[in-house]
Amino acid sequence: MDSGIGLLAAAAAVRRLRPDAELVLSSDPGSMPWGPRTPEDVTERALAVAEAAAAHRPDALIVACNTASVHALPALRARLEPAVPVIGTVPAIKPAAAGGGPVAIWATPATTGSPYQRGLIREFADGVSVTEVPCPGLADAVEHADEAGIDAAVAAAAARTPDDVRAVVLGCTHYELVAERIRAAVQRPGAAPLVLHGSAGAVAAQALRRTGAAALPDAPDRGAVTVLLGGREGALPATALTYAEGRLLQAVSSAR
Repeated sequence: MDSGIGLLAAAAAVRRLRPDAELVLSSDPGSMPWGPRTPEDVTERALAVAEAAAAHRPDALIVACNTASVHALPALRARLEPAVPVIGTVPAIKPAAAGGGPVAIWATPATTGSPYQRGLIREFADGVSVTEVPCPGLADAVEHADEAGIDAAVAAAAARTPDDVRAVVLGCTHYELVAERIRAAVQRPGAAPLVLHGSAGAVAAQALRRTGAAALPDAPDRGAVTVLLGGREGALPATALTYAEGRLLQAVSSAR
């Protein structure tokens, strides 16, 4: 679940680990973006999107949204667990800091500077130089495949990123869809290769662990894909197909 197509990265990661897994992709693009909303509003909307997915009786729910994980995870778990394990998306600060830094965390304005993110920095990046970089407008531009908007938001965030940064945490699931554009904007000529840290792979692996399922990347590609938009069955938005992850999931969906 996510507000919009930010869930594509995690869904594609699950698909690669378990091609036979049935996927329900639940979002509410009409309420997107969630980043500028109040915590109470984010929680209300996340619960609605999650309950639409839960009606399909899933084995687990991936909250493929950093903003929803920051503000709504306790409420989601209180509502759905233990019947449905809820897996949140945590910014990959720990593996990024393990490289020694300096590290930049790109995130929505709502996540940047939040007590949740600051707590992760204290816990996992003590003694490492960390810069929090708000990225207003980037998630919205990615959602609408607004090429000019993506370029402008990425350039603005890159300008706020220190030149010596060697790792960037992609603290919003939408950002993983344009990871290589972020790398190109932040990589400095002559510097060591920039390392990007997303969450999709770790979240997908955690979902399998919580359900007791093993990774079987060579399993037959038989898992159906159901798309829920505002609680109603629909199709992947056209903008989703501008990204490799969306095309992967559309290929599966179209084959059913």
